[in-house]
Amino acid sequence: MLGRVLPFVVLVAAPLADVLTSPEERFDRLLIAAPAFAAVTWGARGTLAVGALAMGTTTVLALGRGERLFPALLAGQTVLAVVTLAAALSSQARRRREAELRQVSEVAEAAQWALLRPLPRRLGGVDLRLLYEASAAGAHVGGDFYKALKVRGGVRIMLGDVQGKGLAAVEAASLLLGSFREAAYTAPGLPEIAERLEASMARYAERAPESTAADRFATVLLAEIPDDEPVVRLLSCGHPAPVVQRGPVVRTVELSSPSVPIHLPVPVDAPFTVDEVPFAPGDRMLMFTDGVSETRDRHGAFYPLEQRLRGWAAEPADRVPGLLKEDLARFGARGLDDDTTAVLVVRGAPGEEAPLRHEDRLVAL
Repeated sequence: MLGRVLPFVVLVAAPLADVLTSPEERFDRLLIAAPAFAAVTWGARGTLAVGALAMGTTTVLALGRGERLFPALLAGQTVLAVVTLAAALSSQARRRREAELRQVSEVAEAAQWALLRPLPRRLGGVDLRLLYEASAAGAHVGGDFYKALKVRGGVRIMLGDVQGKGLAAVEAASLLLGSFREAAYTAPGLPEIAERLEASMARYAERAPESTAADRFATVLLAEIPDDEPVVRLLSCGHPAPVVQRGPVVRTVELSSPSVPIHLPVPVDAPFTVDEVPFAPGDRMLMFTDGVSETRDRHGAFYPLEQRLRGWAAEPADRVPGLLKEDLARFGARGLDDDTTAVLVVRGAPGEEAPLRHEDRLVAL
């Protein structure tokens, strides 16, 4: 707003100062700044109009002082006209660049939204609430990724974190998301899903060894919530264990034998291990990436997630992601300086499976 008003401030202030001071001061020369300021926020026509006003004001002030039209006034007007024309051309180029940037941003946002859609608020017998913050400036998608799908007999969820940042991390995340979407509907269990995630990354590395995404590994946490059992099944591939809340009791799940991250270049023969944890109606489970667990304050202390969740045990599920985001930003020595993702899963009552709303059907695909 101030940028659009500034040219007119110059158009008023410069003549006023010129009239109120001695003739030797010549504040009218500052009018040349008006079209230059206009080029920053106004379009080409607006800049030309400001330049014309500046030229007219200069002429009135010069005639009031009794100056002759030639050569001084004509020379000054010529300079002002050249500056106005250059400012108008600059403004036109700026507007064109801004339009191109908006178009590119809209395309990028559409592509990012297609890759990583928001979670549905209700899926099968669980409620889902999401906190997602990409660390890259202007980005909607980073190296963290998530997906929740309603499958036969329950809900399957994946949360993961690709090594590093940037486009290579996004590319690797897209590969894993595509693999999960395919495997979640057909795989008999979580170990088979993990095997397919591993296989998809290996195939991509063979097909496109030149891609930097082919060298990335990813930590992954898989969860399965059956409709007919008050449990949640968990499989971790190097990912932080979730935190479960039952009433006022909050504790981190102790995973018996986490596997190594997906596509980590080390030989591993151990089978994938699934842990089964009680997860009854009303229970909450927070799945998160290391952007949450590894946040440190200025003294180097890690973020006390369990303690915070105990304090929010009575808060509605809708409020928890927002509270977590605000608290992480305050706690962190550098705020939210890493990709930060958390999925809050709330178990509903038996048989309590609301039909998906139209918008939830879209994001659940």
